[in-house]
Amino acid sequence: MKTIVVGLGNPILGDDGVGWHVAEAVQAQFHGAGEGQQVDIVQLSLGGLSLMESLVGYQRAIIIDALNLGMGETGSVYCFALQELPNPNSGHLGSAHDTSLMTALEVGRKMGAELPDEVIVVGIESPYVYDFSEQLSPAVSSAIPQATRAVLSLLQAGDCPQTDQTG
Repeated sequence: MKTIVVGLGNPILGDDGVGWHVAEAVQAQFHGAGEGQQVDIVQLSLGGLSLMESLVGYQRAIIIDALNLGMGETGSVYCFALQELPNPNSGHLGSAHDTSLMTALEVGRKMGAELPDEVIVVGIESPYVYDFSEQLSPAVSSAIPQATRAVLSLLQAGDCPQTDQTG
């Protein structure tokens, strides 16, 4: 099985860059996939159609992004199947100038692209995703280890450990 881990966001927009930080931590701590497994870990800034294009050829995708769901405190970590996400346009999964990742995946499949059947979103709650800064807020920075554990668990055991919310 080919899996892609995507740290999504913009590292110069404060907490919006948390996906990149978690992807870096996963890269440093991941000790390889099992037999017949391939894992690629990348950092991207665009959602929608651009993100969908990056998922072509993979059977599973794990996307890490800052989300402003308003469901918990800043720094809360969530793990959702993409179709269970309360707002499919959260974070970089959607764009005012593009489409949601769910719609992009539907379009890609209709065009014959090989796209993952399983898309998991590991989200870190933050309303601070438009502040020009290369620094994460303390609450979001403190959430990196929990989000990293969630991604590593998905890679090794196939499921999320207990996070603030699972879907």
